[in-house]
Amino acid sequence: MGAKLSGGRRKGLQPSSEPNIVPFIDILLVLLIIFMVAAPIPTTDVKVDLPPPVPPKEQPVKPKTPTVVDIRDDGTGVPQIFVDGQLTEPDQLAAKVLERITFHIPDSPNRLLETVRVRADQTLPYASVMETMGILQEADFQKVSLVAEDAISTDQLR
Repeated sequence: MGAKLSGGRRKGLQPSSEPNIVPFIDILLVLLIIFMVAAPIPTTDVKVDLPPPVPPKEQPVKPKTPTVVDIRDDGTGVPQIFVDGQLTEPDQLAAKVLERITFHIPDSPNRLLETVRVRADQTLPYASVMETMGILQEADFQKVSLVAEDAISTDQLR
C-alpha cells in the first residue's frame, strides 16, 4: 500500500487507492515462461528432396522416361489401372511396373529406386488411389509420386 504526499502542505500520509500491479506482472511473466517451456514442439516431419540451388555443371544427361500408372474411372465404379497406357490387373501391377522401368532404364542398378508416377481421374474415390499406391509400396518401390493436373489438361489427355 502506498501513500500520497500532497503538494506543499503536510497533512499526513493518505492511503492510496491505486492497486499495485507489479506483483501481478511478475506472476504473468513467470506463467508465460512456464507455458513456453512446457508447450509441445510439433513432431511431424515431412521429408522433401530439394534440388541443389545451383545445378552441377556436368554433361547434359538425357532425361529418363517416367513410368506412369494411370487410374481411370470406366463409369462402372471399378477403376481401371494402366501402366504406360497398357491395361493391367491390380495383382499384376508391381510386375508390370518393374517390366516398364526395365524397358525405360535398362542400365539402372536398382530399379526399385526409380520414380513411379501415379495419375488418377478426379472422379475416382480417394480409396482407389491409395489402394494402388499401397500396392506399389508393398512391392518395395521407394519413390511413388502423384501427378497433379488441371481438369482441362486431364480431358485433353483422353
